[in-house]
Amino acid sequence: MEDIFNNLSTYGYIALFLYSLGGGFIGIVAAGVLSYMGKMDLWTSIAVAFAANALGDVMLFWLTRYQKSMMMESLRKHRRKLALSHILMKKHGDWVIFIQKFIYGLKTIVPIAIALTKYDFKKFTLLNIAAAAVWALAFGLASYFFGAPLKAFALFILHNKWLAPVILALLGGLTWWYLHHFTKKR
Repeated sequence: MEDIFNNLSTYGYIALFLYSLGGGFIGIVAAGVLSYMGKMDLWTSIAVAFAANALGDVMLFWLTRYQKSMMMESLRKHRRKLALSHILMKKHGDWVIFIQKFIYGLKTIVPIAIALTKYDFKKFTLLNIAAAAVWALAFGLASYFFGAPLKAFALFILHNKWLAPVILALLGGLTWWYLHHFTKKR
């Protein structure tokens, strides 16, 4: 077990950076709990997750805006999610850039949908940086301050291995239902 913690303190920031490029909040939550345990530095973890998250969404925006044909081929089966993102953008405006950081399933599709419009790249970048800062601080600090119960929950899952697939299936099912329900033809 000590070897795992040594590897995390050595390679944890690299893994956190790579995981946060896609916007995954589990990485920053794990880093916050590990910071609570004294295995990682909280502010370094928040800074790494912030930088990767902001960079990931800006790269998605840039790729979609300037490499549209390449991106559209892979997005053909996600047309309804793109339409939902456009509707959310019209309804909530710039706030969607902040909101999408906290909604699983929309984190990657919203920057792509915004890039397909005539939205200003500089404005998106500035709002995305602010949203990434809020996201990293919220999840990093919350997981640090709730480190004890999160650590206890992780140990409970470790001792009851059958529970992890059930929780993942439940979360996956709820995400699928949410996206299916709101992108269904009416």
